[in-house]
This record gives sequence, structure tokens and C-alpha cells, in this order.
Amino acid sequence: MMKRFILVIIMMISTLGLYSFKNNAEDAKKTTYASYYHDKFNGRKTASGEIFNNSKLTAAHRTLPFGTELKVTNLNNGEEVIVTINDRGPFHSSRALDMSKAAFDEIGGIKKGVIPVEYEIVD
Repeated sequence: MMKRFILVIIMMISTLGLYSFKNNAEDAKKTTYASYYHDKFNGRKTASGEIFNNSKLTAAHRTLPFGTELKVTNLNNGEEVIVTINDRGPFHSSRALDMSKAAFDEIGGIKKGVIPVEYEIVD
């Protein structure tokens, strides 16, 4: 009887530990490169169904749910911006975020087409 009890306790601890690890992995800060949308996408529908506007603070990510808010930090200068995921992409293996021009300009200026960033989900 005691062995079963100990086995159940070990299984519960293992399950809770795995659950905790998954949550921390999803919420962790991620480092990647970000680019910005060309003006030709203004007025087109995004994958979420919204009409894209380069003057709003939005971004595309391949897997995060639509409506997720991210704090994006430019690793070159420390500038930060909060963006909302409303599209899918980018479809380039070296980047995880495509940002609107307004969001990109707020943290780094559009002189460079790609900048190193760190992003995390905002609760």
C-alpha cells in the first residue's frame, strides 16, 4: 500500500514539474531577427482577417495566436515596443517576426531592413 502511495506522489510531482516547465518555456524571452512590411501590403487582409495598416503597432509570427501581445526589444539600442500579432509569417528561416513599419521605426528606424530583437509575451 505504501509503495502505491509513494508511486502516486512521484507521478504527481513529475506531472506538475513537466507542466511548469512547458509554461516557462513558452513564456521565455526569445532572441531573433525582425524585419518590416513593405508599403504594398497596406489595405490587404492579414491571416487574422484584419486589414493591414503599416501605421499600427502589429506584427506577424508563424505560430503565436492572433491577438497575442509581445514586448519587442531592439538588441542594438534597448528600445522597446508592444505589438499585437495579427498575421502569419515571416517565411524566412532566419527571422521570427515581421513588424509593421510604425513598430519597427519606433525601436530602430527603417534604415536597416533587419535588426536583432528579443521578444516576450506580455501578460
